[in-house]
Amino acid sequence: MAKAGSNLNLDGQGNPVWLLLELTYKCPLKCAFCSNPTDLDTHEDELTTAEWKKVMHDARNMGAMQIGFSGGEPTLRKDLEELVADANDLGYYTNLITSGIGLTRKRLENLKKAGLRHIQLGFQSSDPQTAHWLAGVDCYEKKINMAREIKALGFPMVLNVPISSVNIHQVPEVIHLAADIGVEYLELANVQYYNWALVNRDQLMPTREALKAAEAQVAEARKQLGDRMTIFFVIPDYYEGRPKACMNGWGSIHLTIAPDGVVLPCSQARSLPGLNFPGVRDHNLRWIWHESESFNLYRGDSWMKEPCRSCSEKEQDFGGCRCQAMLLTGDAANADPACSKSLHHHIVQEAVTRALATKQDHNKLIARDVGWVPTEV
Repeated sequence: MAKAGSNLNLDGQGNPVWLLLELTYKCPLKCAFCSNPTDLDTHEDELTTAEWKKVMHDARNMGAMQIGFSGGEPTLRKDLEELVADANDLGYYTNLITSGIGLTRKRLENLKKAGLRHIQLGFQSSDPQTAHWLAGVDCYEKKINMAREIKALGFPMVLNVPISSVNIHQVPEVIHLAADIGVEYLELANVQYYNWALVNRDQLMPTREALKAAEAQVAEARKQLGDRMTIFFVIPDYYEGRPKACMNGWGSIHLTIAPDGVVLPCSQARSLPGLNFPGVRDHNLRWIWHESESFNLYRGDSWMKEPCRSCSEKEQDFGGCRCQAMLLTGDAANADPACSKSLHHHIVQEAVTRALATKQDHNKLIARDVGWVPTEV
């Protein structure tokens, strides 16, 4: 049996626990920090309803317990309710990860009847103009209304707000809005620089001073709110000096199924050139997880170069993110350059310096639909 990179087997057998289904890459928004692939047009052959059901059955038989329906925008799939019902019947804890566009009161009611347990709603800003600017479309009121409908129907809810230089100064207002809506969890997740966010990195990266101010504001809000709401504040690893333990290690507990059925250890792994990730149309999911070359490539530590191989922290961070290492250094086996021990850490330091030295002209943000800019340049 393949050995997970983190050696962390939550089910005791080394099987996936968390399953993310990217039902489609299509989305009505045009976010400048979008994590969708930049070559969207090459990924149009989506799995059918029957194929998605087989994926869920196979993963459940392997021990997967939690399932996230994501995208793109998963509500663009007309079979979403049917898929949720099937997942619920299989015993999954189901989570919908959505922009809220495509939801209605009636559809929320149908999803609740189908067995949906939890909703994560993406949100851009507490300010309508900034929200329009970041999302590329006017959706602020729609999102607010859907957030209130979600809570009115009794769904547990995470409000997910990607934080960047454009909205970091609005953190207190975002917290106030979330508390007013009544969400249980607020995730202030600093943008991670992949795909479109990497394209826009110089415009999106906040200053260290802005991050410290926002951290202090979050700490104060936690004191005031107590148990009413849990606030997560995720610092970008460009500033931390150590990489995050990406996905708890490559092929450890998580797998992503892309819209066309390609199986990935994380949603960004398609950015790694030269890797042939197998798909569920051609291979058995159990074989892909345990035996395929792509899932075994970065498990364990034999693939590691120095300084990771002899690092005392390798069992905590597993060398960091393979996708970020590839994007920034050209070799996925290098230490994640977010780590201060990495021989390539200067790339991250230079990126920070360049972003902060550059006038952050947010009018020049490029969104996933090539050519879109939020305001007239």
